[in-house]
Amino acid sequence: MAVAPARLALVLVAMLVLAACSGDSGGAAAPDGRTPIRVALDWTPNTNHTGLFAAQQEGWFEQAGLAVEFLPYNNTPPDTLVGSGAADFGISFQDSFTYAKAGGADAVSVMAILQHWASEIAVRADRADITSPRDLDGKTYGGFGAAYEVPKMQAVIRDAGGTGQFRNVVLGTAAYEALYAGQVDFTEPFVTWEGIEAELRGQPLKTFAYADYGFPDAYSVLLIGNGTWLREHPEQARAFVQAVQRGYTLAADDPARGAELLEKANPGAFTEPELVRRSQQMLSEQYLRDESGVVGRQTAEKWAGFSGFLFDTGTLAGTDGKPLAARPDFGTWFTNEYLAAP
Repeated sequence: MAVAPARLALVLVAMLVLAACSGDSGGAAAPDGRTPIRVALDWTPNTNHTGLFAAQQEGWFEQAGLAVEFLPYNNTPPDTLVGSGAADFGISFQDSFTYAKAGGADAVSVMAILQHWASEIAVRADRADITSPRDLDGKTYGGFGAAYEVPKMQAVIRDAGGTGQFRNVVLGTAAYEALYAGQVDFTEPFVTWEGIEAELRGQPLKTFAYADYGFPDAYSVLLIGNGTWLREHPEQARAFVQAVQRGYTLAADDPARGAELLEKANPGAFTEPELVRRSQQMLSEQYLRDESGVVGRQTAEKWAGFSGFLFDTGTLAGTDGKPLAARPDFGTWFTNEYLAAP
């Protein structure tokens, strides 16, 4: 029974690849002459996606000669869809992308959407017995089943003075409710979404940022592109990425307008407008711009920090399924060439 989800994912990828080959996309002109671009979302629309929807709502894709389609989220990760060519671009994360790229995914990170970790270790705010990650020794972690989770948590706990020994229970998104109910002691939410959501529902969280304990910072959210598509469509890739960059810059400059455009593009999707507004404000203030105030730019140093940590754990596997023997050149995994000049 365990192989059924994997087979389903392969079927979904195959169906999307066939659709890509049918003449509807992959660079073939749409009936109105625009270039079709398929973008795989990682989840239902949220403020991590605001720049995409802002560019759509402002007409910047159309002005650039692009017909952009947002593929609804399914159980197949965007890393898989983009790496296989079933999508041209997608929303990803430095942690998941590192594993996909090591495994041979034909994908490149073309823009950093969030410049820092937006997820943090979280416990219920009323847990007076937990004042530091070191207090998580012997506790129960409600996890999501990703290979990078346990090594990361262990490292942060050890950096804080603990031993890094805890129980891991894979719950997926049910981890949040399990935390509220006291069934697990800690989990890993996005403070820019679930953290605000918890506060609004009267169940506030106490969080610990990884970098505060010496753990490498990372690009929490990325825009990735299919490597072959990028090589074959450099002008369209540049036009798309710069329109998206312009969308996220709008959200950084005017978070209220960004939130408005996100909601306008997704009518009925958000039951709590206050969550959207507060999340967008938080992203604008802390996450969308790099140290010099630029939206989207990436550096080799940040890539080598966290992705290098994952290599050192021995959990990165190559195309043969075996641990990578040599440290990758992480500088080849991303590019700033499609961004607008600072």
